[in-house]
Amino acid sequence: MIYELSNPLTKTLITHLRDQRSDAIRFRHAIVEVTKQLVYEALKEIPLVQKSITTWKGRRDFSAIDEKNIVVATVLRAGMPMLDSVIELLPESSAGFLAMKRDETTHRSVLYYDRLPDCKGKTVLLVDPMVATGYSMVDAIKVIKTKEPQKIVTLNIIASPEGLGVVNSTYPEVDIYIAQIDEKLNDDKFIIPGLGDAGDRSYNTVE
Repeated sequence: MIYELSNPLTKTLITHLRDQRSDAIRFRHAIVEVTKQLVYEALKEIPLVQKSITTWKGRRDFSAIDEKNIVVATVLRAGMPMLDSVIELLPESSAGFLAMKRDETTHRSVLYYDRLPDCKGKTVLLVDPMVATGYSMVDAIKVIKTKEPQKIVTLNIIASPEGLGVVNSTYPEVDIYIAQIDEKLNDDKFIIPGLGDAGDRSYNTVE
């Protein structure tokens, strides 16, 4: 299922991301804030567990997310600000990393690094800012599925309708939370209007 955010603040932050005047600090900040909004939506119906804590009146049990049952996986390097944002909200969750490089001829992704923790029976939040062709997301989900998670949820900032269609048709059981669905892919398989290369803009990488 595909869920697109409609909050006016989300749209405002997306506009900041599109603005080429936004420097790396402001760009990463907007990514972090949009990611938090995606997490709020994605986890709003997650089952809660009872957690025993020490309060000013002694030990009490309260409802909380079972953070240790959540793995946050990112596609390097553009997804790093998103991963940091989720870890800030869920500090007891585990982090995992996948590295993929896009072949500019075939427009397909090539996996060259896999560092995922134990995912068996857990919920995996896969974070990646851009879903262009959708093939890198499909490849990432394929790798994660070999780790036997209970559930996979993706959190994304910008996507093309074509890319979402590829992911949704390949893995319809995966819930996709997206901040903004853009117009289309161009002939070079870049999202239009998009926001440029999220990794380059996050870290001031020279093109």
